[in-house]
Amino acid sequence: MSNPPFLPYGRQTIEDDDVAAVAAALRADFLTTGPTVEAFEAAFKAKVGAEHAIAVANGTATLHLAMLALGVGQENGGEGDVCIAPSVTFLATANCARYVGAEVVFADVDPDSGLMTPETLADALKRAAQGPFAGRRVRAVLPVHLRGDVCDLPGLKALADGIGAVLVEDAPHALGSVATFDGVAHPVGDGAFSSFASFSFHPVKTLATGEGGMLTTNDAALAARARSLRGHGMVRPAGAEPWVYEMPELGFNYRIPDVLCALGISQLSKLDRFVTRRRTLTALYAEKLAALAPIVRLATSPAWSDPALHLLTVLIDFEAAGTTRRAVVEALKAQGVGSQVHYIPVHGQPYYQTRYGALDLPGAEAWYARCLTLPLYPTMADGDVDRVVEALAGALT
Repeated sequence: MSNPPFLPYGRQTIEDDDVAAVAAALRADFLTTGPTVEAFEAAFKAKVGAEHAIAVANGTATLHLAMLALGVGQENGGEGDVCIAPSVTFLATANCARYVGAEVVFADVDPDSGLMTPETLADALKRAAQGPFAGRRVRAVLPVHLRGDVCDLPGLKALADGIGAVLVEDAPHALGSVATFDGVAHPVGDGAFSSFASFSFHPVKTLATGEGGMLTTNDAALAARARSLRGHGMVRPAGAEPWVYEMPELGFNYRIPDVLCALGISQLSKLDRFVTRRRTLTALYAEKLAALAPIVRLATSPAWSDPALHLLTVLIDFEAAGTTRRAVVEALKAQGVGSQVHYIPVHGQPYYQTRYGALDLPGAEAWYARCLTLPLYPTMADGDVDRVVEALAGALT
């Protein structure tokens, strides 16, 4: 009898029509940047309810372009701006500020959801105002919709507005998620509270293009600047000969090819199905994991958040279980179940410790000490959830 297939923590869902869409793009006139890019942008902005969408090479590039388009960074060679980023995130959230010469002040997170909150942002703003960066402009706040749950955007925006900063939503986990504030439902990416929202289409994300990303915004000027910076900073002067271009500022080659956007369009047509399946699997996990409480519980979802979870993260009291995370990870792997840790707090990374020194963020540390991500992707069967939970129960006994 063969062993059941290995269950990774996440994986892409590629079907025959996706393959056909890519094959058609390969046979078309444009292999790189062509009309399919614009078609993907149009479909995406319609899906999330934004005025503008800018497709780029990868998720990190979206964040870098957002910083550039907003003018974040060093002015006239002087001291740089400050950005606030949560410590529980992938490296790119903080790194994008450093790419443009800005400094990073790390915000703590709620220990049970992993999200930046108005309270942890207020603390970070206080440290920014009283620490070594006192007097510098806090230009941007970068909340991360961790796992797919949505941050308290109105609360964060009110604090940012109070100091003249903007929000840039780091939303690769949250495509398809919806938050309801004051009775109004907001799809993540609709631009109601932020200058930009950033998405990634890495294979384990809700929508896959291999590599790729998207910025959404409701600001036409910001969208135009991001598009220019995506293509080396080039613009076509109005009324000039068709071959003429100018480069008024330095940009990058962050373009995405037609062939990947063809896959993106095909995937986007299935987003509702992917989201429904993720929510069904999440509900099954909640039911099955209840037997392992209080040692194991799902990460907390805020009341306003209706997530399409990208990550199924549980919080485990390893000490009470008499084991370690490493032992659990290895026991799960032996049963054919993959897992991952999201994330190691960025403020503890060597680069940032060297630059800013040690920092005590108890919420981030409490999150990291307990978190473990379990398999979640649309092609999982209902029985796979039973298999994962049974393997986890065995690993904890």
